[in-house]
Amino acid sequence: MIATGGDSVPLRTNLHWQRCPISGSRLTAWARNMGLACPSGSRRDSRIDLLRGFALAMIYIDHVPDNPLTNFTMRNFGFADAAELFVILAGVSTMIAYGRAFERDGAASGLRRVALRCLRIYLAQAGLLLTTLVFLHLWRQHFGLEAADLTPFFEQPWRALTHALALQALPPSLNILPLYVLLLALFPLIYAGVRYAPWVALPLSGAIWVGANLDHTLNLTNWLDGQGWFFNPFAWQFLFAIGVHGSVVLRRNGGHLPRRRLLTVASWAFLAASLVLAAPWTMWGLPDLRPVAFDPPDKTALAPVRLLDILAIVYLALSSPWLGRVASRKWAVPLIVCGKHSLEVFTLATVVALVFRLLFHDFGAIWQLQVAVNVVGLGAMVAFGLLLERKSAPHGHPIGKHVETGGAT
Repeated sequence: MIATGGDSVPLRTNLHWQRCPISGSRLTAWARNMGLACPSGSRRDSRIDLLRGFALAMIYIDHVPDNPLTNFTMRNFGFADAAELFVILAGVSTMIAYGRAFERDGAASGLRRVALRCLRIYLAQAGLLLTTLVFLHLWRQHFGLEAADLTPFFEQPWRALTHALALQALPPSLNILPLYVLLLALFPLIYAGVRYAPWVALPLSGAIWVGANLDHTLNLTNWLDGQGWFFNPFAWQFLFAIGVHGSVVLRRNGGHLPRRRLLTVASWAFLAASLVLAAPWTMWGLPDLRPVAFDPPDKTALAPVRLLDILAIVYLALSSPWLGRVASRKWAVPLIVCGKHSLEVFTLATVVALVFRLLFHDFGAIWQLQVAVNVVGLGAMVAFGLLLERKSAPHGHPIGKHVETGGAT
């Protein structure tokens, strides 16, 4: 999760611990040679980090429209995309990290940690904004770039910058971190609801989501265009709250969501229907299999079919032991370390995506750039994640064996 990627604490369950992200006998020698080691007693739910790393890769690819892999990212196979996956995992991870802080250290310590994390995300947003403006200014000067969406920053720089730093002006591709700041700031209230009135908190959150879908004016205003935020916080808070409540369910059920046959069948059926209706069949060179025309569901207000789509995906993933087995494989480590350090990796990926969008604008979709955008971009994300992982545990103990998800203690 972007909001809590670098400040998570382990998920304790009643039955077992999820293994360290780079643990396991097959990975021990390799990780030691790489200088990666898990501190003594360290346990993380590597499934969450794996899913976050996957979502990061999808987000990076989707942020460069000329990237040929955009035809095969998550958004092409259903109604939801990586943004929904990230937000619901943000709720799960925030409860793991900061819910336990509230329980163990009290409200004052929990509030302090949440405030510090909000500040860190805000500073990342400010840094990305300034970096973006510097790049665009240089491209305007040397290549004649016209960025219509960001014209106010060049015509009224101080006014626009003031609005942007107040999170009132959100440029395209820089609109997700402000949402995370707001959601994380709301977490103490959500946590209190989960702890003291869980059967009131989630329905209330759902009612606000319904209101945002029925009345699209229920949104914060983006000063740049006078429209609402692309990610309407009144709608997306519901998905975050579901993730927070889901973390409690995971903890009570040994790290898995309860496996129910009816829910499993319904989830697969819904995902199959969403694939048929949402897939770009003709773009893939295949016959159009859609029985009826279906417009893309509203992302800003988190349309109901988008919500159901991501809930089905997460339920199937976290109710089955197969994801834990995948997360224990050596080839999964690059995604896991990216997910573990998601804020930092996302920040780097956003800058790299910007550079490649500018290069595509000037040189066109030449094959050299189409290869480089993935080799350089995804490679930089993985390398940065591995570097951060290595620096985060320079004196870690040798990796030991941990109990596999789904096993008995």
